[in-house]
Amino acid sequence: MGLHGGTAVSRGSLKKAPALLLWRLGLLCFSVWALDAENAEETKPLYIWKTGPWGRCMGSECGPGGSQSRAVWCSHPDGWTTLHTNCDQAERPDNQQGCFRVCDWHKDLYGWQLGAWNQCVPVVMRNGGGQRPAVCSRGEEGIQTREVGCVQKADGEPAEDAICEYFEPRPRQEQACLIPCPRDCVVSEFTPWTLCSKTCGMGLRNRVRNVLAPPLFGGSACPNLTEFQTCQVGPCEGEESLYSLRVGPWGPCSVPNSRQTRQTDKALKENKKRSKDADKLSREGKNQPRENKQVVGVNKQMRDDEKLYKEVEKTPRQDEKSPRDGKKASAPNRKRIKAKKKADRQADRPRRQKKMKNKDKREKKRKEVKERLRERGKVKDPETRELMKKRRNKNRQNRPGGKFWDLQVGYQTREVSCQHKSGNMEALSMCSQEMLPVTFQACVVPRDCDVTEWSEWSACSKECYDPNTPGGGQRTRTRRVSQFPLSGGAECPELEESEPCSPQADTAPTCTLNTWKTTEWTECRVDALLSQQDRRRGNQTGLCGGGIQTREVYCVQAGAEMPSNLRTKDALRPVDSELCQGIPPNTTQLCHINCPVECEVSPWSAWGPCTFENCQDQATKKGFKLRKRRIINEPTGGMGNCPHLVEAIPCDDPSCFEWLVVKLEECVPDNDRECGPGTQIPQVQCVNSEGLFVEKQLCRDAILPMPTICEVPCPKDCALSPWTQWSPCSHTCSGKNAEGKQTRVRSILAYNAGEGGVQCPNASALQEVRSCNDHPCTVYHWQTGPWGQCIEDSSFPYTNVSVGVTRTDDGSCAVGMQTRKVICVRVNVGQVPPKKCPESLRPDTVRPCLLPCRKDCIVSPYSEWSPCPSTCPGGGNSKKKQVRKRIIIQVPANGGQDCPEVLVQERDCEARSVCPGYRWKTHKWRRCRLVPWSIRQDSPGAQETCGPGLQFRAISCRKQDGGQADIEACLKSASPMPPLTQQCHLPCQEDCQLSSWSKFSSCTANCVGVRTRKRSLMGKSKKRDQCKNNQMYPLSETQYCPCKKYNAQPVGNWSDCILPDNSRMEGQLGMKVQGDVKECGQGYRYQAMACYDQDSRLVETSRCNSHGYIEEACIIPCPSDCKLSEWSNWSRCSKSCGSGVKVRSKWLREKPYNGGRPCPKLDHVNQAQVYEVVPCLSDCGQYVWVAEPWSVWKISNVDLRSNCGEGVQTRKIRCMLNTIDGPSEQVEDYLCDPEEMPLGARNSQLPCPGDCVLSDWGSWSPCPLPCNENRTRERTAFPLRQPGNNKTCPPTTATEPCKMNSNCFHYSYNITDWSTCQLSEKAVCGYGIKTRMLDCVRSDGKSVDPSFCKKLGLDRKLQMNASCVVECPVNCQLSDWSAWSECTRSCGLAGKLWRRRTVVQAPQGDGRPCPYQMEQWKPCPVQPCYSWRYSAWSVCRSEGARCGHGMRFRNVSCFVSDGSGQQDSGLVDDELCADVELLVDGDAQIILQEACIIPCPGDCYLTDWTVWSPCQLNCVNGDDLGFGSVQVRSRAVVAQDPENLLQCPEQELEARPCTGGQCFEYKWRSGPWRGSSRQVWCERSDGLNVTGGCLQSSKPMADRSCHPPCTKPRSFCTEAGVCGCEEGFTEVMTSDGLLDQCTVIPMLEIPTTGDNRADVKTIRGFNPTQPAASAPGRAGRTWFLQPFGPDGKLKTWVYGVAAGVFVLLVFIISMTYLACHCDCCLCCKSRSESPPDGVLWMEPDNCTVPYTCPACQKLEADDLQLHGPLQPPALLQNTQLQQPTVRAHFETLIT
Repeated sequence: MGLHGGTAVSRGSLKKAPALLLWRLGLLCFSVWALDAENAEETKPLYIWKTGPWGRCMGSECGPGGSQSRAVWCSHPDGWTTLHTNCDQAERPDNQQGCFRVCDWHKDLYGWQLGAWNQCVPVVMRNGGGQRPAVCSRGEEGIQTREVGCVQKADGEPAEDAICEYFEPRPRQEQACLIPCPRDCVVSEFTPWTLCSKTCGMGLRNRVRNVLAPPLFGGSACPNLTEFQTCQVGPCEGEESLYSLRVGPWGPCSVPNSRQTRQTDKALKENKKRSKDADKLSREGKNQPRENKQVVGVNKQMRDDEKLYKEVEKTPRQDEKSPRDGKKASAPNRKRIKAKKKADRQADRPRRQKKMKNKDKREKKRKEVKERLRERGKVKDPETRELMKKRRNKNRQNRPGGKFWDLQVGYQTREVSCQHKSGNMEALSMCSQEMLPVTFQACVVPRDCDVTEWSEWSACSKECYDPNTPGGGQRTRTRRVSQFPLSGGAECPELEESEPCSPQADTAPTCTLNTWKTTEWTECRVDALLSQQDRRRGNQTGLCGGGIQTREVYCVQAGAEMPSNLRTKDALRPVDSELCQGIPPNTTQLCHINCPVECEVSPWSAWGPCTFENCQDQATKKGFKLRKRRIINEPTGGMGNCPHLVEAIPCDDPSCFEWLVVKLEECVPDNDRECGPGTQIPQVQCVNSEGLFVEKQLCRDAILPMPTICEVPCPKDCALSPWTQWSPCSHTCSGKNAEGKQTRVRSILAYNAGEGGVQCPNASALQEVRSCNDHPCTVYHWQTGPWGQCIEDSSFPYTNVSVGVTRTDDGSCAVGMQTRKVICVRVNVGQVPPKKCPESLRPDTVRPCLLPCRKDCIVSPYSEWSPCPSTCPGGGNSKKKQVRKRIIIQVPANGGQDCPEVLVQERDCEARSVCPGYRWKTHKWRRCRLVPWSIRQDSPGAQETCGPGLQFRAISCRKQDGGQADIEACLKSASPMPPLTQQCHLPCQEDCQLSSWSKFSSCTANCVGVRTRKRSLMGKSKKRDQCKNNQMYPLSETQYCPCKKYNAQPVGNWSDCILPDNSRMEGQLGMKVQGDVKECGQGYRYQAMACYDQDSRLVETSRCNSHGYIEEACIIPCPSDCKLSEWSNWSRCSKSCGSGVKVRSKWLREKPYNGGRPCPKLDHVNQAQVYEVVPCLSDCGQYVWVAEPWSVWKISNVDLRSNCGEGVQTRKIRCMLNTIDGPSEQVEDYLCDPEEMPLGARNSQLPCPGDCVLSDWGSWSPCPLPCNENRTRERTAFPLRQPGNNKTCPPTTATEPCKMNSNCFHYSYNITDWSTCQLSEKAVCGYGIKTRMLDCVRSDGKSVDPSFCKKLGLDRKLQMNASCVVECPVNCQLSDWSAWSECTRSCGLAGKLWRRRTVVQAPQGDGRPCPYQMEQWKPCPVQPCYSWRYSAWSVCRSEGARCGHGMRFRNVSCFVSDGSGQQDSGLVDDELCADVELLVDGDAQIILQEACIIPCPGDCYLTDWTVWSPCQLNCVNGDDLGFGSVQVRSRAVVAQDPENLLQCPEQELEARPCTGGQCFEYKWRSGPWRGSSRQVWCERSDGLNVTGGCLQSSKPMADRSCHPPCTKPRSFCTEAGVCGCEEGFTEVMTSDGLLDQCTVIPMLEIPTTGDNRADVKTIRGFNPTQPAASAPGRAGRTWFLQPFGPDGKLKTWVYGVAAGVFVLLVFIISMTYLACHCDCCLCCKSRSESPPDGVLWMEPDNCTVPYTCPACQKLEADDLQLHGPLQPPALLQNTQLQQPTVRAHFETLIT
């Protein structure tokens, strides 16, 4: 409906408005067009082409021409692929292209070319839009780029990057960089203002500063280095001088021309003048050709004159004839020359006549001299004449103009000009001056140094060929000086050069090599390893184990022929140790002495039967009973003797064989009865005396044992047990007091019946006793003495010599013989006749032995004599010594030849007649040479025969003995060459001539009187009145005599404590013990003494009568080793059976100090005990239980009729020590195994008559292994009495199952850990033995006898002992102190002498550590330091002129100092520096004058360059930024006149990089406020005030101002910008916050310590304008409290103090109240005497009441009256219990 409505409206409007319709149609068309355009855009293609990466370049040949392809596909913008037809084919990319195929050989043709890094660009600017920081702290991060491209290496042509990328990745094109912060220029402070440049009128004064750091990285430029300020000292009296006479620099030195040349120059000047006139005429003429002709003629004339001048100049000495070349001069010239010569001859005629006269005189004198020389030469012989001729020629060569010096005196001139103050040059007449300065002076014509050609190379300094180290030699070549440099000419080059060389193997002999040799090792010594507390230090015999031995190392020439008598040893001649290369062999080593093993024997066996001494010979009928023991451990070393192994007892009836009853058979009743008496047949075996079974036929002579009578009890008989075994014999032998007995017992097992049975025996019949060991106690044995010394045995032919003998491996040379003594000894008696002992057992008395080789002493030949010092001996009479030594190579032994006593020889060095060296010899100065008169004749006031000039002298080189030497020798080793020339002055007729000053006269006394020196007038000066003016020319000088007062004072620190040199201790046998050096005790320390004169200048110490040292005794504490107690005894083995441990320990007694031996590792619990634990093995059969026989039955149910029933038997059980003879003695029960303890009582049934009687049960049979409960073990018994009728015997066999760990056990071996290394008692360290134990262990863990394991065949082949090593406690061993070094300083106070030592043997184990002090020093004697120093430069002087070029001078003088650099040097006489080389600051070139410039009043000039500043790094907060260091120098501008400031040059600055440098920081500093301003400056970190360097943004405020200004009295502007009051006044402010007035504030004066008014407290007003008078010394001791602030209000602390005072008052009042209402307040003390009746008195007179109030005092009095004195509560309770003797000491407070 809306649409139709709209349409209706359109129609209506169409009728009404056609124009509107047209507009709407246009709008519709436009809309349609826009819609079409949008549809066209939407119908654009929806697919695009996509490409992949290019593939590998393919081709048949390398280089261009290859091809590569890539994938091309059609893709939707969303990423999915479609058909190619959907994409525009016209826009399809190529899928193939040409390429460059790279091959491996292209790597040599192409490469990356790297461009230079571009400027660092800030990251912020590169990213765009970022803002750079306003304040730079460390720098700004940036990025710099460079161009990288692939190019051809040959010509640099660009190539494709892919070629280079084939071989190497593209280098980076960007890198991070740091843009440093800009560094402003830094300058120093200004110097003080100079004086005014003018003495009157308007002038300038200036001040300058120098640059300390240049501007860097865009920093601000340097400010002006100069500030000017006008000045005016005063008005000028006359007109100001506008002109100044100025002299220029001296020109080059030139040679004056000859007279003929001067005449030619004069003619040339005239010709030049005529030519000028001709030119003038030619320019004025009209005829041009004629003018040209005239000009040509004039030019020809000039050319002829120049030609003539050149010829004359070329031949200045030719005669007046025509030139030698035959060419004639032109006619006009010849005429002019002749005319000129004629005029000159007429003018010079008087002079020529005078000259001829003088010539005749000289000729006459020359003839006289020649005649005199001819007469003198006739006297001399030809050799003398030849020598004089050579010397004359030598001197002639050294004269000027000779061989080395072409001295030619010339002249030099300078220009004199007149300069206006504006700087312009004016006519010389404008400068009014009486005398003009000299414009000429004599000089030496410069000559450059000229040298000859190089000589041939010298022979190589190494004359032999060394294949191991080629090279090592030097060869040199030289050249000589043919002309020395003169007057600033070029210096001489090097006159000698060298190069390394090596001789050729085919032309040079092989070098002699040096090698190290060693002597024999000394004997091994153990005592050097003992600690201080070792008890073995007292008795060192028999020490063994680890030790130390030493030897000497020396250098010998390898390959040298060996002396014929020393062929067995390398006994070569020692040479200097420095000739040997490489590390020398060790001089110490650890060694080992085998410890002696003592003989160890087994226990004695039992005594054997009585046997013949020799069973093969039984005729003697002499018998012995023997007992033996065997050697368990054979002895080694030591004495090597074992105790006797056999003991014998004489006996009767000996026999070698006898029958041994092995077993008794069962008792068999007689007559075949079942019971009753019977016999037992013994089973026997034949045994020898050793108890071994032998054939029975050997016992045919022995008595065969008979059958034994026995009885088998009948049922009604008494039943007895079998006899027990015989007990051990009670004694080993029988004597008067002792007899051996054995017993055996039996017991009643059953009683007999009442009638009819055999009765039981009585108690005595139950025991039997027999004798045993009935032999007497007379025991004999053979005793042997020690083996004697091995002596030669004549039966063995040999020769025992030390040389030429073939030794065996054990070092023996022959077989000898040893004997010993053998005696028969009766025990406890002594020696008896030998027949008492068995002869067959007698030991040997002789045995062969090996004789050790005899060693003679072998010493090396003497070394060469040590060289004498090359330097000349100084003062003193001490002579230098030469030393040579020889070394003991082999120490004598075994009776060899002893060593010689003298091993070192010395002799005096021969005194040098002439010391080597060279010196310059100066000859006499020649006459003074003046500037030629032709040069100076035009100078006003000049005279022909006087004035300044130059003189020279000859210089030659001499040896120290005065002999001639080459100049090059002095140039190389002598002092600098003396000057050849010097200025001189020939006095004129009017000059006064004076002699030189004499020496000062001597002083008669020190500091008393005067001394004088004189001079006199010479020649005609004596007659001239002006020369007699003593003020102008004094003839004498007077001085006070100098004071020679000296005082000595110590300087420097004390030296180290130094022990005397003879502190090395000698060991035994006179041999030095290595390292056993006394390092402690009393020594001395030294302090240097310096001697000063009255001017505090250092002088020789001898003037103070001092030897240069203060000596003081000192103590070096001795090292104390760790001290432990002795070893305790070994504890008992921890187990009585099997393996256990035993322990011993040491306790710490004293800790080490002063570098003593450290303690071993202590127990970690108490740190005071050292344990040693070793395994031990206890014999399980060592202790056994021994049971006595059972007692008689005690029947509990007694059947009297049958005497049988239940009963009890008891027996004693004892623990016995088991020996080879059986149990011997009773011991404690705990030593025996409690599990094995037999029963001590048993209950059983006593058989009745007729019952079967069984024996005791036998032992249980072993359980079969492995244990199993299905298996059983059994035990048996046998019937002793058969049962009666109707009765049977009980079972005779009992069984039980085998239970594991109950009655059945498994057994195994258990091995213990290794013990610690066990050493011999005589050993400290070295080789020892460690052991371990093999233990047989039962399956329940119990250790049992090893036999259980052996029975099962469980033996294991294990090593129970092993060798081990205990590290030796080697003390640190040091070398001897070296000789004292040369002084570290040649002079001064800080010189030190050093000596050092090195570690020869480092400490090992628990050895004493090395001392920390490996070097010692002591001061050198103080010597003054003399040196040459320049004086300050004089003021620049320009003689006769006001400004310009001049000279300044300085002197070189002798100064003395102490060498510390802290004391100013003092000027002394030059004679004291006579021995000091003329060097100033190390420079041999002494410059005493130099040119300088005096600026004229109008000049504006630059100063000299400043010295280079110190190197400065670019740092931030002390960190180097890595931009290197720089140093700078500058030149400032100096002006003289204000009018010429605009003409001044620019100031100059130079900077250069340098190495090293330091970091400087810059900080703002400010001074105190002065009114409204203060000083603010920049300070460098080294304290230097500078300009620049500090950040301007952080500069503190220098000015402050208050608005309105502070005009009130006593007010000032504060830092906050408001007005405040001065100290002592408080501010009173207006309502709007402004200062109204400053009023005086009340102050509390608190006197401090020392104030006498400390007890007075006052509050008063204080007027700061009138300070109170205070006592002297009290300034600043009183301080004030100001309660009011600047705003007039009370300060905060005032409220706090008021609150504190209030709290304090409340506390005092409350405490007073409490104290006044107390019951009592007493401080009670007990009386001094004892109270009676046990009462403790506490009376008022013994009480002190510190504070009482009246109420308390009344209460106290009442209480004392009622109750007596008060007591403490504890005493009140116990008053009745106290004893009268008890005294209480207490002090308490009772309330």
